[in-house]
Amino acid sequence: MAVVTIASSGLMPTPEESRAFCAQLESGDILYFPETPVPLAAQDAGFLLGQQQADSSLHKNIAYKPNIDRLSGVDTKTADPAAVARLQQILRSYSTSVVQFLARFLSPYQQHWKLDYASFRPQEEQNRDLPLRRRNDLLHTDAFPTRPTYGARILRFFNNINPTRTRDWIVSDPFAATVRQFAPHQIAPHPGSALSRAGKTAGRALGLGGAIPSLKRSPYDDFMMRFHNFLKENPRFQSDCPKYPFQFPPGSSWMVYTDTVPHAVLAGQYALEQTFLVRPEAMVRPEISPLKVLEEIAHAPLV
Repeated sequence: MAVVTIASSGLMPTPEESRAFCAQLESGDILYFPETPVPLAAQDAGFLLGQQQADSSLHKNIAYKPNIDRLSGVDTKTADPAAVARLQQILRSYSTSVVQFLARFLSPYQQHWKLDYASFRPQEEQNRDLPLRRRNDLLHTDAFPTRPTYGARILRFFNNINPTRTRDWIVSDPFAATVRQFAPHQIAPHPGSALSRAGKTAGRALGLGGAIPSLKRSPYDDFMMRFHNFLKENPRFQSDCPKYPFQFPPGSSWMVYTDTVPHAVLAGQYALEQTFLVRPEAMVRPEISPLKVLEEIAHAPLV
């Protein structure tokens, strides 16, 4: 994997260049913009920098759900309604700006993604006191406990809006290399199993323990959620895996498939993020997606 720097002159790529950027993302590279292509107005940035959730144990971040135009994660007991409305307007505008930019920049994807949540992350990441599975400072691949993707990939676009501090990440080798350290050759569900039992069978075969049955998740989603937890709970992986540190400066942006690249946030405060779920048919290199990697190991469909 690598960090690919995108200069301001490269923000309007040709179709061929756009396809190449998609391929780099899919292979596990991080696309990095030293100067963000979606800057905030000064007054909006100032407003966000003045916000701080009182109880960081309740919410890691404030989420904006663009499809229903609603916030979650706000401390409604103490929040000023006018401030909440302002925050919603800023996140709505941010989400729209990111969508407009990526529709041009990653043109092969624009008809094949589902717009997921945007988020504002006001907490200091260093030394946060969170339960193990919710910690950001442990390397992990992303999965959603309540929003199965059915093979769609999790693409995230970040902005460091802190005016003075870097946002410090470490990443490890992409999914295909990491998962094969732990997965045996057979992870296929038994023929004829119910979907909930199939996910459990796949997880046991991977050596990651049993799964809570879920009729909403595919075997793929069951595995990806367990793998997220397994990596965080594996001291040997956390200490011995390859680690590549990156510091993203104030005013920069970056994007990465977070279901593909094991990542952790070690330090930093005040960031914005927009998530997209990119459907399998949009992939430029579908053979290296987590879904196809797992299906190759399993010799069976997992969605």
